[in-house]
Amino acid sequence: MLSTLKNAWKITELRSRMMYTFLLLVVFRLGSVIPVAGVNIDYVREIVANAGLLSMFDMFSGGAFGNMTIFALSITPYITSSIIVQLLTIAIPSLEQLAKEGEEGSKKIAQYTRYGTIILALIQATGISVGLFRGALINTDAFSVIVVIMTLTAGTAFLMWLGEQITEKGVGNGISLIIFAGIVSRIPDGIFKTYILARQGELSIVSILIFLVMAAVIIVGVVAIQEGTRKIPVQYAKRVVGRKMYGGQSSHIPLKVNQTGVIPVIFASSLLAFPQTLAYFFGQDSGFGAFVQKWLSPAGGPGIYIYNILSALLIIFFAYFYTAVTFNPVEVANNMKKNGGFIPGIRPGRPTAEYLSKILNRITLAGAIFLAFIAIIPTIILNLIGMPISFGGTSILIVVGVALETMKQIEAQMMMRHYQGFLK
Repeated sequence: MLSTLKNAWKITELRSRMMYTFLLLVVFRLGSVIPVAGVNIDYVREIVANAGLLSMFDMFSGGAFGNMTIFALSITPYITSSIIVQLLTIAIPSLEQLAKEGEEGSKKIAQYTRYGTIILALIQATGISVGLFRGALINTDAFSVIVVIMTLTAGTAFLMWLGEQITEKGVGNGISLIIFAGIVSRIPDGIFKTYILARQGELSIVSILIFLVMAAVIIVGVVAIQEGTRKIPVQYAKRVVGRKMYGGQSSHIPLKVNQTGVIPVIFASSLLAFPQTLAYFFGQDSGFGAFVQKWLSPAGGPGIYIYNILSALLIIFFAYFYTAVTFNPVEVANNMKKNGGFIPGIRPGRPTAEYLSKILNRITLAGAIFLAFIAIIPTIILNLIGMPISFGGTSILIVVGVALETMKQIEAQMMMRHYQGFLK
């Protein structure tokens, strides 16, 4: 990885893209420390510190939520909006047709996703302002409340634009990198808290060693599952065109064990945050808020177990859902048939599509179960041993997965420029 970054830095265009990405992430971190006007920050910190159900929000926002900054809502509304739009794309024929219209259709769907993001951000900002953090408002008149709501909504809209700019002009997926930066920014604080507790004797060395070993195992496992590929052999028949003979060579179709990366983990976490968003409107001390805190919170029992079971099921669902979106066995089989390709022992056309679907379902199940296992087990273990780090399996999965995907994009761009230079 270090050698790849070193070589990428030597290419002027890639260096510019990397610097552009870094500067926009710096802008994100600067915005994460600018507080919202008219809010008592100490009141907010106290509530977040004592409410386990808010820990996931604070982790994704890189501490911006706990400090009630302009980026407190983070990019979560955009992720939720993406889930809703993509599910509707399957359910509504007109949206499905748009998705098949290429670049223009994608632009329309992206526009709908942005509209949904603003609507969801407004709902969440209103819930925070008039519900959960109402006591934190210095002035409770209508103008002051509207200012807070609009500031939080504008912060999410700006983050959405920031992510799109990184994707378009930088390196990697902008939305994933913003989540990545938010999670990584929490590591120093977690390390410091762990050091203080260990020094005071409240946290044993054994607990710290368990966490370090667990983190190392997760990182190795994530890399292995991300790189794991099933190669389906493909043979191309010989064809004579004019005086030349084409085909006859062997190739393969690489089917990744985890086709979707960390998207299932991110989407599952965002969807499970929806009940917590509703709890904003009712308040933490209300019956619904208490129910969410007890049964659907990622901290404390018995909610942690129910939360993790639901998280595992959603991860498996989104793994299959996004694999179906990104890989179409029928289309692949038809393209192979048009080009004279076939899988040895399998007839071209429909039998090939069924064979690919069968293989894909098997390896997707293995990858999805692995993702779910890695996401939930460390969280439960950390809760049992009392580690103060809100950096469980989900966090490590996202960090390692995003890092791997970003490095692959850098390698792909390096390869593209290498071949361009060769052709010249």
